[in-house]
Amino acid sequence: MPPGEVTPELLASLPKAELHCHLDGSLRVETLLDLADSQRVSLPADSVEGLRAALRVGTVRDSLEDYLSAFAVTNSVLQHEDALARAAAELVEDAAAENVRYLEVRFSPILHTQRGLSLEAVLEAVLAGLRDAAARRGVVTGVIVCSIRTERPETSHRLAVLAARYRNHGVVAFDLAGPEVGYPARAHREAFAHALTSNLSCTVHAGEGDGPGSISEAVHLCGAHRIGHGTRLGDDPALLDYVTDHRVPLEVCLSSNVQTRAVRDFASHPARHFHARGIRVTLNTDNRLMSDTTVSKELWLAHVHLGFSLHDLKLLVLNGFKSAFLHFADKQRLVQAVAKELGLHPASSTLA
Repeated sequence: MPPGEVTPELLASLPKAELHCHLDGSLRVETLLDLADSQRVSLPADSVEGLRAALRVGTVRDSLEDYLSAFAVTNSVLQHEDALARAAAELVEDAAAENVRYLEVRFSPILHTQRGLSLEAVLEAVLAGLRDAAARRGVVTGVIVCSIRTERPETSHRLAVLAARYRNHGVVAFDLAGPEVGYPARAHREAFAHALTSNLSCTVHAGEGDGPGSISEAVHLCGAHRIGHGTRLGDDPALLDYVTDHRVPLEVCLSSNVQTRAVRDFASHPARHFHARGIRVTLNTDNRLMSDTTVSKELWLAHVHLGFSLHDLKLLVLNGFKSAFLHFADKQRLVQAVAKELGLHPASSTLA
C-alpha cells in the first residue's frame, strides 16, 4: 500500500479506543429481535429490515429529542440481567472485530429498573458481560454511569453514589446525558460534587443540543474532565481557548451529530477546526446501532468529508487512548505501545 493512502480496510486494521458508546444504542438488531421474542415484548417490526426501518437507523432525525426516542425500543428488552450481560458482551465483540483495544461503555442504570432490578443488579450484570467478553477478546473495558438531564437531581445523586461505590470495580466515570435545552447541567451539580470528591472522573454531554453555555456549565460547574460532543464549542472563542489550554478532550461523534442536526452536514462539522487549533479530538460512534456506524467508519468519514490525512487520523486514534479514563501508569504504557504500533514519533506519546 502506497504511503499515506487511506482505505476503509486500513482504518479497520488500526488499533483504536472508543470513549463514547451507549450500551442501549448499540444492540445488534438480531439480538433485539431475539430478546423481544423470549421476553414477549412487542416491537414496531418483526424482521431485521423492518426493525431497522422502524428505528430509522442511520437517518437524519428531526432533532436530538427525536433521535433519542428510539431508545425506548431497545430499553424495553434490557430489563433483565441476562439481557444486559449479553448486550454488553456482544458490544465488546463488535468493537474487537474492528480492533478496538480500549472501550468505555456508558448507560444509565435507572433506565433498566422498570421490571424490578435494583441499580446494583443492573450495573453488575453489565460489568459481568463486559468482563467475560473482554477476557476472551483482549479488550480493556470500563463503564461510565450516566444520569439523564430529565431525571430529578436526587436520582442523579443516587447514580453518582452508585458509580463511586464501583470506582475500583469497573466503573471509570460519571456522566450526564439526554436533552440539553431546558435541562441545564447545573441542576445536577450535587451529583457531580459527590463523584469528584469520591475521586471519580466525569464527562458531560454538552454542546450537542444547546450552545456553548452548556459546555461552560459542564466544565466550570460540573468539573467535567471530558466533553461529550462539544459541537458548539467554537461559538465561544474564550471557552474554546480554555478547553484547548486545559487539554479537555472532546468525544466527537460525526455521524450522530449529523443525524441529530447538531451540524448541517459532515463537511460543516467543526472537528477539523478543533483539531487544527490543538484541541484533543477523539472520534467515537455514540450509538453503533442507531447511527449505523463503527469507529473505523467515523475515521473514514473524517478522511472523506473533512480532509484528515492518514497521519492526522493516527493522531486522532492516539488521542482516544490519551483521553481514556485510566490510571496514569496504565495509560502511559498503552499510549506508548499504540504510538509505536502506529509508527508515530515517540514524542507524540506524551500525555501532556
